[in-house]
Amino acid sequence: MSPATTSRRPARSKAATRPGRTVRRRVLKVDHARRWRPPSRRGPVCGYTLDGKTCGRRGGHYCEPRADRVVRFFAELLIHPAGALANTRFVLADWQEHGIVRPLFGEVHWSEQWGRYVRRYTRATIVMARKNGKSALLSGIALYMLCGDGEESAEVYCAAANTRQAAKVFEPAVKMVRKSPILAARLKHIKNIRRLVDEKTSSHYEAIPSDADNELGHSPHCFILDEVLSQPDATLWDAMVTGAGARHQPLMLAITTETKDGTSFGADMIDEADRVMEDPARSPHHFAFVRKMPRTVDELERLWRLFPARPELPVSTDPWDEANWAWPNPALGTFLAVQALRQDAAEARADLSKENAFRQFRLNQRVSQVTRWLSMDLWNARAGEVAPTPGWIRARLTGQRCWGGLDLSSKLDLTAFCLVFPGGEVLWRFWLPESVVPDLDPHTNGRVSQWVDEGWITATEGDTIDYDTVYDDITADHRAFRIADITYDKWSGEPVRQEIVKRTRLKLVESDTTYLRMTAPMAELMRRLKADEIQHFGNPVARWMADVVEKKSPRDDPDRQRPVKPDREKTGKRIDGIPALLFAVDGAMRGVPRKSVYESRGMLG
Repeated sequence: MSPATTSRRPARSKAATRPGRTVRRRVLKVDHARRWRPPSRRGPVCGYTLDGKTCGRRGGHYCEPRADRVVRFFAELLIHPAGALANTRFVLADWQEHGIVRPLFGEVHWSEQWGRYVRRYTRATIVMARKNGKSALLSGIALYMLCGDGEESAEVYCAAANTRQAAKVFEPAVKMVRKSPILAARLKHIKNIRRLVDEKTSSHYEAIPSDADNELGHSPHCFILDEVLSQPDATLWDAMVTGAGARHQPLMLAITTETKDGTSFGADMIDEADRVMEDPARSPHHFAFVRKMPRTVDELERLWRLFPARPELPVSTDPWDEANWAWPNPALGTFLAVQALRQDAAEARADLSKENAFRQFRLNQRVSQVTRWLSMDLWNARAGEVAPTPGWIRARLTGQRCWGGLDLSSKLDLTAFCLVFPGGEVLWRFWLPESVVPDLDPHTNGRVSQWVDEGWITATEGDTIDYDTVYDDITADHRAFRIADITYDKWSGEPVRQEIVKRTRLKLVESDTTYLRMTAPMAELMRRLKADEIQHFGNPVARWMADVVEKKSPRDDPDRQRPVKPDREKTGKRIDGIPALLFAVDGAMRGVPRKSVYESRGMLG
């Protein structure tokens, strides 16, 4: 049964292996003109022509003749270098053509600087399981960028963890050139330095080592970084990106399989591509093609929302069900043999030491206890009315009952207070020492300063949090709303609790962020998000935090979970508003405290 035609939740338990089952036939139909793009009518009519087909669109658009040119370059000039399709014309598979090549090369917008239409995407991230033909695809793209893109003195580079790994992308290109009479006559191979030269345009394609100290003088028209998970940091990538500024339409392309290190450069790049895939407006110049087998039901349902009615979508979270293998392996059944995955799956089930390798390399899963938690498409859908100012919605909720959650950080960082109302409305307050604002601005493109100016964050004077301001604001909320109780992190400190109780007489309930205390409110918050029982009014600070919060689950009990705070110093990320929300949800789950019998009849009644 198709995911698009049923509301039944997929089973959490593992289903039996079905070795005799064949992979579903997949037909990819894409209307590229309907792809999201920034609205723009700037620029004249495109007018790009190929073989009598002329593009009559203007502004940001999908230019079909430009995309046709790249597709035909593959089919007419390139030969598969190895594998099941060796020595046959490189006719792109549907997923390669419509999922990657056409949008990547066909999306254009008008450049005022260059006075011409240029490609919209200058950066691309492709994330899929191994053995799906990525080396051949990357080689074809590199050759097109070398001699088919019309760029004079183009510099095209490929790199990986070491020169030997980079050669795995470079060597297929050399083989393609040898098998193509046209390319062989045009390009010269300089073997000892791993370089292909196009003397007609003074361009070259070269494999370089992953040593950024020696790679700062390049001006790449195209840079391909293979297996990002092997890179120690962003040094090489940043060097190439900054070196491409003088090009008309550069392309920085990273391709990788999932990593097992959730704090690495590769993990950050994969996570960012995942976010762009679900919200293209986040980074309109970034093309993302991410195909990962979901680990949880929440991840599965996210895919169903993002890609409705796609036949290759997983039907459950069962890693052993063949029906789930096509999504992370788009080449399955064509030049990736189903039998190879069956054999690997059988070995992984028989030997637990091989299961992680199967999940990471064959299913493209992050084999880590820590994973991203909230899907931003779901979070954005629960904004309701977007509040133009922080105080816009407060007057409407005055006098209503609510539950509070308080996440008090150290005196040197951000503190959050959250209120949850019975109707699902959520309000936050955030406090931050003013000295910390300049440290967070570089990580948020200056948005923290903007949020302070607009009142979403209260910046207190000095280098530490002014707790008197925190107490005053909580007292003001106590007067404006009927706060049933406040759940707080017990590690916040007893003096803070005592001062709030002294000022407000509110009941404060002790909690923490352990599995025991967080599993229930995290499950409840997710339930409310899916059931449209949350309305957060588009609070931009809370959205920033929801976008980066991760969860941790024990390997032996994935249903248990707790939020994980990232390394604040390295990433600039903050999630304090989310634990505060979970504490408030925890209070709402307990309900209104029952009155003591002695409040109505007295001690002797």
